[in-house]
Amino acid sequence: MALSNPAFSRNPAFKPNNPVPGAAVATTETNALATAEGIQSLYEAPAATSTDTGRMTYEDTIVKTVLLFAVILATAVVGWFFPILTLPGAIAGFVLGLVNSFKREPSPALILTYGAAQGLFIGGISGVFESLWNGVVIQAVLATLAVFAVTLILFANGKVRASARATKVFLVAMVGYLLFSVVNLVIMAFGGFGAGSGGAFGALSVPIPWLFGIPLGVIVGIVAVLLAAYSLVLDFDFIQNGVKNRAPRIMGWYGAFGLAVTLIWLYVEFLRLFAIIAGGARN
Repeated sequence: MALSNPAFSRNPAFKPNNPVPGAAVATTETNALATAEGIQSLYEAPAATSTDTGRMTYEDTIVKTVLLFAVILATAVVGWFFPILTLPGAIAGFVLGLVNSFKREPSPALILTYGAAQGLFIGGISGVFESLWNGVVIQAVLATLAVFAVTLILFANGKVRASARATKVFLVAMVGYLLFSVVNLVIMAFGGFGAGSGGAFGALSVPIPWLFGIPLGVIVGIVAVLLAAYSLVLDFDFIQNGVKNRAPRIMGWYGAFGLAVTLIWLYVEFLRLFAIIAGGARN
């Protein structure tokens, strides 16, 4: 689970209208091509320097993202068959997530290692959840892909955008959500609100009488999914700014990392949401 990725917010290359050195030169050169003299000067100009090459692009970020998710899926298969690796994967993923978030420059090796650890985690919990609530894994996968696709399409068409006010609301809601999650973990640790499949999620398993007995986890799960969807908008926005500002090519790894963090969070939320619904239906 993540707020707006500190790796993005702390790096000026991902802020709007803040091009890295050399971007203004490139823009001037592009405008100059509109004239015949500009075309002639292009042929006469020296070869591009390192300042003009190796910039972040959408295509390169997509390649990095696909590579990262290939690692996640590969280790998820391992975690599915060896659930004993779930907890080590979760701990390693959490630590590496913090390390990657606060690095000034991305480390491809650390980001891929993060993906490997998170793969073990989600593979392990997916196997356990599937054994308890048959069918929830495929439901969570399809729901995650659907939210990602819809959010991407809406963002690409300018229908949804990150705004300062919405981001403030998002951050406040995230703090509240995280505090609730910590309290609920304490409740679960001490066996509060029952055990077994029906009460496996602590306070989230408690039905709300004035909402037709709907478990609290369904309401919280829907809110968490909306928060994760807005986090995707922030990820797309940061990547777009990085490309527009001509950030160094290696920064594409931060784009891949941010998407991985958000999509893993979204998948886990859907997994738990469908498990709570299935548990309530069973009871």
